[in-house]
Amino acid sequence: MSGKVVQNVFIAQFDQQNRQFGTQYQRDCCAPYTRTLPPFHGGKLAWTSISSMQMRNLPKYQSGFVNRGTFYCSAASSATAIPSLDKVDFLKLQNGSDIRGVAVSGVEGEPVNLTEPVTEAIAAAFAAWLLDRKKVDASRKLRVSIGHDSRISAQQLQDAVSRGIASGGLDVVQYGLASTPAMFNSTLTEDEAFLCPADGAIMITASHLPYNRNGFKFFTNAGGLGKSDIKDILERAANIYSDFLAKGYSVKNASESVKKVDYMTVYASDLVKAVRKAAGNIEKPLEGFHIVVDAGNGAGGFFAAKVLEPLGAITSGSQFLEPDGMFPNHIPNPEDKAAMKAITEAVLSNKADLGIIFDTDVDRSAAVDSTGRELNRNRLIALMSAIVLEEHPGTTIVTDSVTSDGLTSFIEKKLGGKHHRFKRGYKNVIDEAIRLNSVGEESHLAIETSGHGALKENHWLDDGAYLMVKLLNKLASARASGRVDGSKVLTDLVEGLEEPPIAVELRLKINQSHPDLKGRSFREYGEAVLQHLENSIASNPKLQKAPVNYEGVRVSGFGGWFLLRLSLHDPVLPLNIEAPSHEDAVKLGLEVASAVKEFQALDTSALDKFVQPQ
Repeated sequence: MSGKVVQNVFIAQFDQQNRQFGTQYQRDCCAPYTRTLPPFHGGKLAWTSISSMQMRNLPKYQSGFVNRGTFYCSAASSATAIPSLDKVDFLKLQNGSDIRGVAVSGVEGEPVNLTEPVTEAIAAAFAAWLLDRKKVDASRKLRVSIGHDSRISAQQLQDAVSRGIASGGLDVVQYGLASTPAMFNSTLTEDEAFLCPADGAIMITASHLPYNRNGFKFFTNAGGLGKSDIKDILERAANIYSDFLAKGYSVKNASESVKKVDYMTVYASDLVKAVRKAAGNIEKPLEGFHIVVDAGNGAGGFFAAKVLEPLGAITSGSQFLEPDGMFPNHIPNPEDKAAMKAITEAVLSNKADLGIIFDTDVDRSAAVDSTGRELNRNRLIALMSAIVLEEHPGTTIVTDSVTSDGLTSFIEKKLGGKHHRFKRGYKNVIDEAIRLNSVGEESHLAIETSGHGALKENHWLDDGAYLMVKLLNKLASARASGRVDGSKVLTDLVEGLEEPPIAVELRLKINQSHPDLKGRSFREYGEAVLQHLENSIASNPKLQKAPVNYEGVRVSGFGGWFLLRLSLHDPVLPLNIEAPSHEDAVKLGLEVASAVKEFQALDTSALDKFVQPQ
């Protein structure tokens, strides 16, 4: 197989006037309500069998969307309609150690490629992969847990995943709305009342990406699957899909193999127990603390009512806790400026002690202290490093490649630890920490500036909620020792972190259709750019290449540094610059611009604009 698979866009015929369907679908924990009609294209509706509660006005994410009135629909319609099948490249769905694609039509230039048949083939492939690796006797079936975030295509894909798993002879346990960390935990929990442990788990999510995207993350009790595993599954899925093409595709009922469990109650209870244990088994160790949560309408809304309130915290002022896959308030992303502004304003307006924000599937997080100071990116890494190094003096902290020089100084000189700056990609960082431990170098924390953070004590799972539990533990222990100054105990832990006045990231895109590529892939072209930059730096006395570096070209000069690297998945060279002044940052930018100017397929417009005189 060449990896070619099928794209399905289910086109439903509609009149130019609004037609109405008879019933409404009620999704997990959500009351049904009407939404507006999806876009018309030549009198046809680009339709993907999503429910009426999942449709709404979309001007925030796309243009050219035409409102044609309201209607009702039944998500069950997909169970009776036979989708049309067109070929697409299966392997293009791979996004490192995840699978991602377009699940909802309506955005120009983004055709649907994560359809029900494609999803079913992927799930069946995971079932086959799991059967190959889990040697069990015939006395029991393997079981796979399935959860999803708040995306509008979640129910549709959950049904398709369930059919694919069931077709492989495995049992299916649906969790409904869940977090990515909870899905991994379901493979570790031993509680038959909740059908645990699961032999494998699938999380349906596309993190902070727009409403029309979705994807899958896969787990066993050994952790998240790696890149080679994902490629294997996609190749298997392509073979399975070839059978759909040859023999015809029909939607089968998987209900006999499907059970439903409220596993998020178990997961949240474990987080509560962790805080109570750290506080000396006090029932309400956060009593009197006012903590607001911003879930960004993703899957993290449980944290306020199921974690903080049982611990005694006041959560009034928490916002965007309701799941809404259109993300109407802000992108659920702790790196996003609008998202951080929203949680900061919530903290200040409610005079809260602490603010907590999650991404869509809760594997990333950040915080805001009572003064409105953001604790994300380098500050969150510094804070977590301080906590971990108190518990494990001298340990190595593994981070991604774009962390600041000030963070290195803080970890090594202030905290007495070791900073191991590695590559971008949460799986890369986690795997490196595991590798270091295997060769005798102790590491207890692997964390990215994006907010992905994993601890050895938590099975190396990147869990945004568990990171926040570590912060709550500090609050609780400080209160128990008599401190009454709220989140200042956290702020004090990052005192002394040097932060650059100027920090920017510019994205230099590679035009893959430009003749200057001369038949090369964007990755080969990008590597050529980096090699040329590295050669030019060697002869420049004003600049010094980093002696230890695992990704791209990192260079110090003019009191700051820059890093030019190749994106993990996209035809882009991100350029990070940190400097003591804008003038010094421009000097660093000019050095890069001079070195890469001969690469005509490289779009340097963002860099050119940055280095222009103010």
